[in-house]
Amino acid sequence: MKNRISYILILICLCYSCNVKKFIPDNELLYTGANIEIESDTTIEQKEQLITQLESVIRPSPNSKFLGMRPGLYFHYKAQREKPGFINKFLNKNLGEEPVYLSDIEITNTEDLLLNRLENRGFFYSRVESEVTENKEEQVASTDYRLIVPEPYLMETYQLDTDTLLVYRQIQNHMEETLLEKGMRFDLPRLKAERERLDTQLKKKGYYNFNPGFLIFEADTNQYVNKKRFDLYLRLKKDVPPKSVIPYRITNVNVYANYNVDEDSLTKNFKRYEEKNYFQQEVIFKPKYLDPYILIENGDLWDPEKSRNTSRRLGSIGSYKFVNIRYDEVDTLATDSIGLLEANIYLSPLKKRAIRAELQAVTKSNNFTGPHLALTFSNRNLFKGGESYHASANLGFEFQSGSAGEAGRNSIQLGLTNDLIIPRMLFPINLNTDFFKYSIPKTKISLGADYLTRSELFSLTTLHFDFGYYWNANEYVSHEINPISLNYLSLGDTTPEFEDILRENPFLEASFRDEFIAGLNYSFTYNGIIDPNEKHVFFLNSNFEIAGNTLSLFASETENGEKEVLGLKYAQFAKLDADFRYHIRMGNSQVLATRLYAGYGLPYGNSEVMPYSKQFFAGGPYSVRAFRTRSLGPGTYTPPDGDPGYRDLNGNIRLEANAEYRFPLITYLNGAVFVDAGNVWTSDVNPDLQDDPGNEPGVGQFNSNFINELGIGTGVGLRVDIQSFVIRFDLAAPLHDPTAPGGPEWVFEFDKPVFNFAIGYPF
Repeated sequence: MKNRISYILILICLCYSCNVKKFIPDNELLYTGANIEIESDTTIEQKEQLITQLESVIRPSPNSKFLGMRPGLYFHYKAQREKPGFINKFLNKNLGEEPVYLSDIEITNTEDLLLNRLENRGFFYSRVESEVTENKEEQVASTDYRLIVPEPYLMETYQLDTDTLLVYRQIQNHMEETLLEKGMRFDLPRLKAERERLDTQLKKKGYYNFNPGFLIFEADTNQYVNKKRFDLYLRLKKDVPPKSVIPYRITNVNVYANYNVDEDSLTKNFKRYEEKNYFQQEVIFKPKYLDPYILIENGDLWDPEKSRNTSRRLGSIGSYKFVNIRYDEVDTLATDSIGLLEANIYLSPLKKRAIRAELQAVTKSNNFTGPHLALTFSNRNLFKGGESYHASANLGFEFQSGSAGEAGRNSIQLGLTNDLIIPRMLFPINLNTDFFKYSIPKTKISLGADYLTRSELFSLTTLHFDFGYYWNANEYVSHEINPISLNYLSLGDTTPEFEDILRENPFLEASFRDEFIAGLNYSFTYNGIIDPNEKHVFFLNSNFEIAGNTLSLFASETENGEKEVLGLKYAQFAKLDADFRYHIRMGNSQVLATRLYAGYGLPYGNSEVMPYSKQFFAGGPYSVRAFRTRSLGPGTYTPPDGDPGYRDLNGNIRLEANAEYRFPLITYLNGAVFVDAGNVWTSDVNPDLQDDPGNEPGVGQFNSNFINELGIGTGVGLRVDIQSFVIRFDLAAPLHDPTAPGGPEWVFEFDKPVFNFAIGYPF
């Protein structure tokens, strides 16, 4: 009760402190906004949209309000004092707003703008009346605009003027696709959109010098006396330059495969390949590998879409820093029926070799903490065909401390991964390239090994090999498929203590058993978040993996009934997960971000449980942030006291929901308030878990009461966002703990927050 009273008193003090009335000059009234009212004898279609368009012309906007207060205006006034102090100056610089008074409002000018906007929407001969409402006691004022709107003019016909010029025939071919329709009211924005549409179509037909401003609309009302109708005519303006109404054809394509922007040097050495000239002093990029990326062909009509696609495709190779396409007109007579263009493609390569080092500090739920060092070496354009080779080495040392178990243990992790990316599709059969118009698939070959040793317990070696392809289907959709994905896991150097642990936990023993995983995986991604102009945006990433089916054709059965290939037990499973995100952009860099995640793994055939590396986990900076990494679940499972922390808490089912409100604070610094909920479960009973003290039979298994077994947490965060590079700090506290000793309960443990540090947004 005392806390509630304190919050109320703080809120009252805040409201009082942000009262700006005492700062308003005596001869001024603070402007609080405008109201628009439309009166019409007829029904106005899309009236709310029309009001929104009219409101957009009213300037200036009043000072912003928050919970009935005007903090931005308050900070401005405080900073105008003789000695404002550092804090007031800081708040004014980042949050302050200049006051908007009634004297700043030009009512006559606003009336003209409103009438102009109505005429542009077909409401000719409209009238406007304005009124100012003053409240001198509160020192505020507002304006009201009453618009008397007559019946709008509606379009009866739309046609193109006739002429002998070829461009008129091209325009006529696209008139059926018009954005204008009979019965629509006169609408200037739609007319502009129609001009842009026709300009785009003409550009695709080679009209290099055409401009939408060359087109003009004329409305004729003479045939409709006493009827608010009009005929719309489209024609070219007078004195249009002759070269703007003829198409242009590509007469030559020059490719400078090693262009130096700084030196601006061009070589005369060239090789003719596929009717293109490839200029390079020495062969930096083989023409036969570069040519498929270039869609501009000698003899084609000029097409801006082909230019954009060529530029994007060349940039996607990964070998070039800049891609510039320039067209030069070849001298032609003004009376010629077609123009000629020479296409020059300038490619500026990236540095051939690069080294990157990254140092990380890692902390885990089992109290293992320590530094990690990652080194990456890149070699671009390795075989003069855009190939890139990346070698990544990782070294990590972690030590265990605190009360999570037997302190003093340490862990060493070593990893080496080699990736070869080939910017074309290595496939035994030539595929139809029309399917890959947007981008050419890349082939990725990956080979690596990881070694983990945990003192006094075990060592673990993992080998992996992947061969597959990835490509973008369009601006938003991307695919990745690995038809060959091989993993081999081998447990070695186990201590008697760890062997006893495995004997007591058959499920854990199955996870650490030497195992061979061979299968196929596919990933689909739709990313609408990259569109900055949309208010409602979506993201979907879905992954499917299946393993062991092909190997089962060559397997032999052992005495204990298990199947092996070349003496190795192999895994059989299917795994599917989906990550769906929905963002609402609310203006002023404010975003409400939400996410739903679901994943399921099904072991079958030669596997009783999912391989340990393929299971799901919950908790951590990209999951439920109020619980440490891999510390949540499965279900209501609670590790026994004194647990040594040799295993993470995984399951083959995962459900998660997140919501986060993001808002700007100061330059490069954003704030966030979030809530997370989620957990992992097993589809079958895990006897290893229910045998632990304090856990009931069936613990961890997914059931109809899964909602009550969700781990829920909330928190606040800061994001340092510098040109989309985000450093994230989150502080979260549990609200609902499924692992509480007495069963799942609401805990509200704000005194036990979990700190998360990460790179990038969580979703």
